[in-house]
Amino acid sequence: QVQLVESGGGLVQAGGSLRLSCAASGSRFSINAMAWYRQAPGAQRELVARVTSRGSTDYADSVKGRFTISRDNAKNTVSLQMNSLEPEDTAVYYCNINTTSGWSRRDYWGQGTQVTVSS
Repeated sequence: QVQLVESGGGLVQAGGSLRLSCAASGSRFSINAMAWYRQAPGAQRELVARVTSRGSTDYADSVKGRFTISRDNAKNTVSLQMNSLEPEDTAVYYCNINTTSGWSRRDYWGQGTQVTVSS
């Protein structure tokens, strides 16, 4: 079993910055891709950014150039640096990791952290 703990959400004015972090703990697993998703009220959950085990990244078009995803494999953590925040970035942000344990692969989700950007 893997547990994810997120931190770093909050309230910020438009143009400001926030940094989200997610730490994975457990035993007998290896982490493949790590990602951040978000879900605004009344909307579907969407991919914000993903980083593979080799460090390749991809971003939603709406956050390119403003957000940066990074991972620390030694600490099993993934972070999302969010700059130039806009009110449209307001959402609950979820950490997601894809893991391998033995012959099985499985996705895990964090509990979500609220990000609110005021205009």
